[in-house]
Amino acid sequence: MAKNKYFSQLGGHPDQNTLLTDRAVFTDAYAVIPKGTMRDIVTSFLPFWEKTRLWVISRPLSGFAETFSQYIMEVQPGGGSDRPELDPQAQGVIFVVEGSVSISFDGNMHILKEGGYAYLPAGLKWSMHNVSNDLAKFHWIRKAYEAVDGLNVPDPIIANENDVEPTVMPNTEGKWTTTRFVDLSDLRHDMHVTIVTLQPGAVIPFCETHVMEHGLYVLEGKAVYRLNQDWVEVEGGDYMWLRAFCPQACYAGGSKAFRYLLYKDVNRHMKLKLSGL
Repeated sequence: MAKNKYFSQLGGHPDQNTLLTDRAVFTDAYAVIPKGTMRDIVTSFLPFWEKTRLWVISRPLSGFAETFSQYIMEVQPGGGSDRPELDPQAQGVIFVVEGSVSISFDGNMHILKEGGYAYLPAGLKWSMHNVSNDLAKFHWIRKAYEAVDGLNVPDPIIANENDVEPTVMPNTEGKWTTTRFVDLSDLRHDMHVTIVTLQPGAVIPFCETHVMEHGLYVLEGKAVYRLNQDWVEVEGGDYMWLRAFCPQACYAGGSKAFRYLLYKDVNRHMKLKLSGL
């Protein structure tokens, strides 16, 4: 399979002649955070991470993401952390979009190159460093694990998109595929992070309206996306958050495939009491 290209050109600062008009949208049902908003002055920093900055593109917040957070991490050569995750209940998914990083746990070191994926279960002691001479960028999706009596915590997973055969969606003639890193029948997992690919001209042919909350980061290409009652244009580097039951559909455009990294919460009973009530 050919090597994929992932959008990763973030940072910088516009000059004083740049128009303020942009595509950023924040509503009760969805948000669109365009790549142009991810500048140097909106970066964050984390304890015990060296030579690292990040963009927080979702976090649990009233009227925003409820089940997860998502960071775009940028690690300089020699940077990283021996204490990356401070919450023992947090599980994580790493997806590398530029350069490479090393992840160590259980006495073993794994190198994740572009397209590299890691699932890191809650309670796992792990570390991460950029041992290369180049900048490394990756997505870090975090979710508090919902343990179920009788189900073990999932095992760690190390993979690469280029080694995973995409699943063709029904009745699409291969125009819509999903790359899955986790077995759908493994109910130990309460979140899935996949890569959705729509070839030019392909569509999501109905308005999906479902219980899963979504985070969608566009890895490459462009499309017109239906979000609630609105159609918005998105392209590589843009991020979308969709609240549970927000109607969604898509027309892929441009000359190359439209691809995005997709988060959703799965495989758990619905909570019948809101927190704090």
